[in-house]
Amino acid sequence: MTRTPPHPCPPPQVERGKLLVLAIAFMLIASPAVALDKMTVVLDWFVNPDHGPIIVAQEMGFFARAGLEVTIIAPSDANDPPKLVAAGRADIGVSYQPQLYLLVAEGLPVKRVGTLVATPLNSLVVLADGPVKSIADLEGKRIGFSVAGFEETMLKAMLRKHGLTLRDVQLVNVNFALTVALLSGQVDGVIGAFRNFELTELGLHGKPGRAFFPEEEDVPAYDELILIANKDRTDDPRIRAFLTAIELATQYMINHPQEAWAAFIKNHRDLDDELNRRAWADTLPRFAHSPAALDRNRYERFADFLVQEGLIPKALPVEQYAVEVR
Repeated sequence: MTRTPPHPCPPPQVERGKLLVLAIAFMLIASPAVALDKMTVVLDWFVNPDHGPIIVAQEMGFFARAGLEVTIIAPSDANDPPKLVAAGRADIGVSYQPQLYLLVAEGLPVKRVGTLVATPLNSLVVLADGPVKSIADLEGKRIGFSVAGFEETMLKAMLRKHGLTLRDVQLVNVNFALTVALLSGQVDGVIGAFRNFELTELGLHGKPGRAFFPEEEDVPAYDELILIANKDRTDDPRIRAFLTAIELATQYMINHPQEAWAAFIKNHRDLDDELNRRAWADTLPRFAHSPAALDRNRYERFADFLVQEGLIPKALPVEQYAVEVR
């Protein structure tokens, strides 16, 4: 990212950002010491810009203002968060809307209580200078994937719109090395590539990608990242406080993106590189402005889609998957 030349005096938005930070700090210092309610939040993966509001809420003191002391855990296994929440070993978990239906179908006692990223990030990606110009051109080609199940279901729906089936392509498990597999020629395309990461990563390697978006190819729109809790604890007042802090953090990020980025990398200096800076900017407009709000129709449509595709046996009432915490 090109650095702007120094200004003789800080721009107004920077001054306002500093004033806001000072005001928050003053309120925290001036307030009498009170015991904070402890919460444990387990992420879906290692810390990255997708978790922006959570990290910013922590660093900017929004959790503390909401009366919370939050411990943030990055799991060693991406499958752990729902299990930890179900077992009561974590209060909040970061998960995915498509995965939620499978978890509930398996009998795991979890529900969506909030939304972090309110649009799909997943995409089908090929190299822009390669022979694949449309999804129809994938016939006979190799497609890399990382997670069986939903990724295959999504790909099947996208192919069907263009007259193809999964039998018309060769699926290759590339074990999360999506970018490497595409750059090395191991595969001709990859499904499951996040448009705010892998697509940018390809560009940084000098090989721009071409993305096909599932929500434009007969896959219903969905929330990419959601916040889940144990289904028997969704009335815990700490969850409402947590979501309030997340909303404040999201607003701050939108109003003061550079200051929020500085807060984000304060304790994650390893993420201060070009890929993550671009991912931060690309993800910013996709965060849920009202994390607690629930779009019932979106959840109904997606459940029906998964039934139609044979991934779950039946669609349950929305209340079995998600709640709107008040």
